[in-house]
Amino acid sequence: MQFLKTFLASLLGTILGIILLILILVAALVSSSSEPEPYIRANTVLTIKLSGDIPARAVIDPFQELLNPGLGARVSVESLKNNLRKAASHDNIAGVWITANQISASWANLESVYNALGEYKESGKFLYFSTDDIGMNEKAYMLASVADSVFYNPDTMFFMEGFVAQVTMYKGMFDKIGVEPEMMSIGDYKSVTEPFMRESISDEFRVQIEEILDSYSTTFLEAVSKRTGMSLEEVNNLMNTPPVNRTKQAYEHGLFDVLAYEDEVEKAIKNRLGIEEDGSFRTVTHGRYSRVSNRRAGIDEKSTSNKIAVIYASGTFMPQIADSPFGQSGNITSQNFKKQIDAALEDDDIKSIIVHINSPGGVATTSDLVWRHIKRAAEKKPVVASMGAVAASAGYYIAAAADTIIAQNNTITGSIGVALQIFNADELLTDKIGLNFETIKTHDFADIFDISRPLTQQESSALQQRIEHSYERFLEVVAESRGMTRDEVHEVAQGRVYTGARAKELGLVDVIGDLDKALEIAAEMAQIDAYKIEVFPKREDFFQQLFSSADTHMRNALFGWLPKNMRKEVQTISQMVTYHDILTWKMMPFSIHIN
Repeated sequence: MQFLKTFLASLLGTILGIILLILILVAALVSSSSEPEPYIRANTVLTIKLSGDIPARAVIDPFQELLNPGLGARVSVESLKNNLRKAASHDNIAGVWITANQISASWANLESVYNALGEYKESGKFLYFSTDDIGMNEKAYMLASVADSVFYNPDTMFFMEGFVAQVTMYKGMFDKIGVEPEMMSIGDYKSVTEPFMRESISDEFRVQIEEILDSYSTTFLEAVSKRTGMSLEEVNNLMNTPPVNRTKQAYEHGLFDVLAYEDEVEKAIKNRLGIEEDGSFRTVTHGRYSRVSNRRAGIDEKSTSNKIAVIYASGTFMPQIADSPFGQSGNITSQNFKKQIDAALEDDDIKSIIVHINSPGGVATTSDLVWRHIKRAAEKKPVVASMGAVAASAGYYIAAAADTIIAQNNTITGSIGVALQIFNADELLTDKIGLNFETIKTHDFADIFDISRPLTQQESSALQQRIEHSYERFLEVVAESRGMTRDEVHEVAQGRVYTGARAKELGLVDVIGDLDKALEIAAEMAQIDAYKIEVFPKREDFFQQLFSSADTHMRNALFGWLPKNMRKEVQTISQMVTYHDILTWKMMPFSIHIN
């Protein structure tokens, strides 16, 4: 009896402790969210640290936000462009100092930041770049190439060895464990099935990767050439020299202005601001400066009720499955997307809609429902599709519902094709594990999706017809959108992946530009001069962020032990196996990793 009392008392204490902790967290969040707008004094320097990914839109970590108000949001393209725009017009901001190291952002997002830095420089204020003990890679230096001065630690590594793509092939592994992927695809270039079906990539797959690599390489070479005055051939030759001391080589060729430590960068800023050597200058971090209003920064905002909606469609197209072990974070579901579209349509002040797409594709039926929601919206208001890092396969499919399609030069798009996947685990389950399955069914095709046996010839033929129908539907949608014939679309389709620049040449894209260009076109289509931007989905509240963060941490726990370039692949494969009866996918070759 005494044991039971002790146990219940401990349990009650634990529950009360958890409740108290939640109350403290909520109170802390309320306190941090009510932090006043910071006052920026004269001669303040905006400091920004760039490392890792730079997503299109900021993702907030509620735990980090509680501990460090203003620092919970990861630096994003959205926040960088906003802060650089404010810094350019803010009288009390003297300049910007960016510390950058290994950046892993997509080339399309990098292009947006690169352009934003160039626009900031037109203000005449200084832009300095430096690095820390990690050192810059090609993506970091591309951004640094815009700067007035690039400072580099003398003994820190500089990574400028070029670009390499790796494709993980799984056929050998499946052969060893006794699993046979039974996959079908339409189009010579629809290579999403190749990692499962082949031990090496096809020539068609290789051509696509080489074209993407060439585009990225050219973008980087031109940025270096523009800064240093070197020819493209000279930059190529430098990158092909053995990396014995790449930092020294880069400095000697003019990629860096000064080999200097952090305190020496601070000294250079003091000189720029006319401050004595023993003096100091004020700084404001990117996170804190994000709280400064446009009005306080001196940006004239016209009073208007007109708005343009920007709906972010980011992730893989997946059905909304209640008991999904993967959660819905990172997925685009038709139900959630419909809520965003309906909200934009119901608001009379919203005059046009931009759908900003960042998706490699996903389940065909889900993307078709999303396509329909956009098509329905376009019948009532102007709709612009703005492509981010990737808008391929199903990502391109939904873009075809818009009035205008905009992509960036290095957007990965196209992949107009369809694939079907199912796995036969007969050998694994029966021969290797020793399981035996007795099947009783009422109709011939009741167990068509049973992974414990191979497909019959009749079943395989039926499924092939299914994806052929889906492919023809894809061609029909694109042909109607682009004013092309079915055969003209088929000629450039067949699952082939393109850069945004190449897609425009082929007539799959209308305009090259980023979200700013999309806003400009959306305003023209709505015939409005001044407008506010309404972003969807709305920011999650604290508890939604908390659970989303927990969902992300759970996935990291499941897949975090894998090599970095395999984590997303294995998660996608797991989804394919779990939802094998969904069958038809519009998906780009997700297993390309370019470093």
